[in-house]
Amino acid sequence: MRRWIKHGQAALFTLGWVAAYAATAQLDSDLLQKRPERSVLDDPLSGIVVNRTVTVLGNDFYQYFARAWREKDGDHRYSISVHERPSARWGSEIWVQYRQQRVFHMFLSPARQAAKEISEQAAQLVYENVVNSEIQRMLVQSQDLGEEEL
Repeated sequence: MRRWIKHGQAALFTLGWVAAYAATAQLDSDLLQKRPERSVLDDPLSGIVVNRTVTVLGNDFYQYFARAWREKDGDHRYSISVHERPSARWGSEIWVQYRQQRVFHMFLSPARQAAKEISEQAAQLVYENVVNSEIQRMLVQSQDLGEEEL
């Protein structure tokens, strides 16, 4: 009787393991089907938000901005950089660049409380400006201008 229980427990354990493996395999295949196909020619560094800030205020702005940006740019198409130039007189000068072009620029006051609200609004403005820039780049084709000059 004891051997049967041991064999029965082993069989149940094996069935449970097989069922768990099958469920995991199904979950993996579902995730692979939902993921968009990437080609070899795709930029492997797309979707990066580069932090070029130097102060605590700039880092706070970057953290809140990056979080809001990732919600806007869900498919991680656009790589941008957040820059800061601190000033004792004006606070911090913050700007965001996309394709070596400024798409957002402002001065942050030294009060750190406003950084969250401003960064969330900045993410919305930057996303709109980046999309408009991409639309303009697709619509305007000139033999006289290079891609980076448009």
